[in-house]
Amino acid sequence: MRRPLVVIPTYNERENLASIVGRVRVAVQDASVLVVDDSSPDGTGELADELAAADAAVHVLHRAGKQGLGAAYLAAFDWALEQGFDPIVQLDADGSHLPEQMPSLLAALEGTGPAGEPVDLVIGSRWIPGGSIENWPRRRELLSRAGSAYARWVLQLPTRDATAGYRAIRADALARIHLDEVHTRGYGFQVDMLWHAREAGLTVVEVPVTFVERLQGQSKMSLGIVVEAMLKVTGWGISSRLRRRGRSTSSSGSATRRSRA
Repeated sequence: MRRPLVVIPTYNERENLASIVGRVRVAVQDASVLVVDDSSPDGTGELADELAAADAAVHVLHRAGKQGLGAAYLAAFDWALEQGFDPIVQLDADGSHLPEQMPSLLAALEGTGPAGEPVDLVIGSRWIPGGSIENWPRRRELLSRAGSAYARWVLQLPTRDATAGYRAIRADALARIHLDEVHTRGYGFQVDMLWHAREAGLTVVEVPVTFVERLQGQSKMSLGIVVEAMLKVTGWGISSRLRRRGRSTSSSGSATRRSRA
């Protein structure tokens, strides 16, 4: 039986939270919502509790202090798996991910991959045909496209929108990822998870979505955060190549020994 859970991490999103939760409940009526709040000083956590008190499908996970997007999602994944939810959807609180497009992500998750295999992870993509952005300055678009392109090149990822945060994943696929090895807590978390998904052999597909710039509140994105993420990506790429080279050398050595025998 399908039990979708939509995870919404928050930090100072009081202006946006009630609207986004309401839109989720209308868009996918059998979905539950988990708000993960990092002790927002603007009262987001208290508002989340009020929403949960009024709707049994809304849950709240309070965390002590701002610990980063990745840490919030990892805590949410543990909670979701313990509670038996499936699939799990990642959604930003600021309205940039349209809940009205969530059915297309969930439908793709029920489909098949290029070779007819079950789909494990669906990415809501801005950079494939049909995907788009609204109200973004040109500088931010170029930065996002460059970040995705760099991550794809360094990590050899087939996904066009490697930094996208609008995602749906099966619970059994999430359990196959070594979450204890996902150490990124900031902006690079999305790329880190995608890299681990590739390493775990998950089938990943993209569906087009429209990404809308937030209308209220302040973005947490900065150039420093992006640079830090790209440095991490470079490190992962180097370690991944070294591992593959080591496996290739080991395989060649084994084949040589067998031929001599």
